[in-house]
Amino acid sequence: MNSATEAVFDRVPGYLNSATVGIPPHAAVEALCFAANAWGAASCDPVGIDAVVDRARAAYATIVGSHARDVAIAGSVSQVVGMVAASLPDGARVLAMEDDFTSVIFPFLADPRLTVELVPYERLIESVREGVDLVAVSSARSNDGRVLDLAALAEAARDFGVRTLIDVSQSAGWLPMDATAFDVVVAGGYKWLLTPRGIAFAAVRPEATWVRPVYASWYGADDPWSALYGAPLRLSADARRLDTSPAWQTMEAAAVSLETLASLDVREVNAYAVGLANEFRGALGLAPSNSAIVSVPGDAGALARAGVAASARDGRARLAFYLYNDERDVFAAARALGARALVG
Repeated sequence: MNSATEAVFDRVPGYLNSATVGIPPHAAVEALCFAANAWGAASCDPVGIDAVVDRARAAYATIVGSHARDVAIAGSVSQVVGMVAASLPDGARVLAMEDDFTSVIFPFLADPRLTVELVPYERLIESVREGVDLVAVSSARSNDGRVLDLAALAEAARDFGVRTLIDVSQSAGWLPMDATAFDVVVAGGYKWLLTPRGIAFAAVRPEATWVRPVYASWYGADDPWSALYGAPLRLSADARRLDTSPAWQTMEAAAVSLETLASLDVREVNAYAVGLANEFRGALGLAPSNSAIVSVPGDAGALARAGVAASARDGRARLAFYLYNDERDVFAAARALGARALVG
C-alpha cells in the first residue's frame, strides 16, 4: 500500500494524527492553490464548479458504498445532524452513545421537542428497540477509535423499524461500509477523507424522505442556475435537495482527495492501516483490534517532543495510522512511549 502512495503524498515522519487532520495528496494542494489564484485573478468559474461537485459527490458515494444521486453536500457534520434532528416529529425518542462526539448528540439535546436516551457504547445495539425513533451514533469512537458493529446495528434497526444516522468521520476512507443500510451516513471531510475543512457529505437513502431540506437553498435544485429567484419551490427529488451552497475555492481540492481514495480498494487500505495500528499495539503489549485508531495511556506532548504527532483525548494519547504511514512511524511512536518490543 505504501509504495503505491509514495508519489501521491508527502512523507511527514511521525505524523499519526489523521483522526484530527488528514494529509492531502499533492494534487489536492495544487488544486487548492489554483483555485485561490483564480479567485485572486477574478477568473473563478462558479458554473464550472458544478461538475467538480458532481465528481466529489460520486467519489464519496464510492468510498461509503452509496450512489452519487443519494449524496448531499454540506458544510459540517453538525449541520447535517441538526437537519435530521429538525426533521423528527415532536416527542421523538433518540438513542445515542453517552460519550459520543458532541456534534452527533448536541443537535438532539438542543432540541426541546426530542427525548434523548444516552447509553454506554457496549449497550447501544442491544438498546435499539420498539419505541426508539432514531439511533444516532459514530461508527468509530472519536476518543478511542473503537469500531461499532455496523452490520448488527443495521439488523437491529430493521427489526424494530428504527431510523438511523451514522457519523463516519473517523472511519470513512479506511473502514469498508455499506451506506445503503442506513438512512443518513455523514462525514466531515478534513480528517480521513483528506479534504479542506468546511466540507461534509451525507449519503441519504432514497427511502429517507422524512429528512426535510431544513436549509433549503438555491443549490438544492436539479438545475440551480435556473432556480435563483422566486417561487415555486423546485428542489431536486434526490439527495441534492438537501444541498447547501458549495465552497467554491475548496471543492476542487476536495474532489481530488476523494477521487484518490475512491480509486483505492478500501479493504486493502483497511488491512494496511489496521495492520500498522496492530503492530503498534503489539509493541506496547496490547491486544490487536479492528481499528486504525489507537488510544493509549501517555502524553501527546511527550510524543510531540519525540517527533510524533498525535492528539490528546480523554487524558490519553490518540494515534491514527493511515495509508501514508509506514513502519518507521510505528517504531517512532513505540519508542517515544518506552516500548522495547520493536527493533528499528
